[in-house]
Amino acid sequence: MPRPYLLEISVESVEAAMAAERGGARRIELCSSARVGGTTSEDDLMRAARERVSLPIYSMVRPRDGSFFYTESEFEAMRRDVDAAKEYGMDGVVLGLLGADGKVDVERTRELVERSRPLPVTFHRAFDECGNLRGALEDVIKTGATRLLTSGGKRTAPEALDLIGELVRIAGERLIVMPGSGLHAGNIREAVVKMGAREYHAGLSSVVTDPAVDLGKFEAEVRRMAEALRDCD
Repeated sequence: MPRPYLLEISVESVEAAMAAERGGARRIELCSSARVGGTTSEDDLMRAARERVSLPIYSMVRPRDGSFFYTESEFEAMRRDVDAAKEYGMDGVVLGLLGADGKVDVERTRELVERSRPLPVTFHRAFDECGNLRGALEDVIKTGATRLLTSGGKRTAPEALDLIGELVRIAGERLIVMPGSGLHAGNIREAVVKMGAREYHAGLSSVVTDPAVDLGKFEAEVRRMAEALRDCD
């Protein structure tokens, strides 16, 4: 029997993480600067989130916004951020590195995957910057990452339903392909049917402009999406 669908919600604050938990999310992605794709959270935020949220929390490891090609000093910062995630009780990390050629940096990503153990690693949407997504999928698998967050190379996942469905099928049991970006209660059913993934990621920025301003609406939208996913089982 297939495992239940899993909803991961991306947040920037402890309050939003708690609202997502109340709303029925099953995992939290914790980051800062979500509007630019997310960067590493401060230590105090990780500590506070761990104290107040019982859900699994995956912490973003990204030293800055912009490109995913990192200098050696930035890579060293990522090493330290992985260590901090483990120190503060995170359940996984989210990261992604590309080479100067725009392809997945298999070697350095694999080093961070190994450093993260026993925590699982999600390779984030740096993947969507790659020109050949099918080839990039094989590279992500080579890194040892557990899952891949992708919008199928488009701005939002609903724009790439068929391609993401193909990536899900190609990956099979080798890698969890988790669609994300632009998903909400109103389109998640179609996404499930067309993509066939078992895990889905959302920040819900398309329906809640600022969770910090309207936590009640944010929690309600998480609940709507979680209920829609449960209806798909």
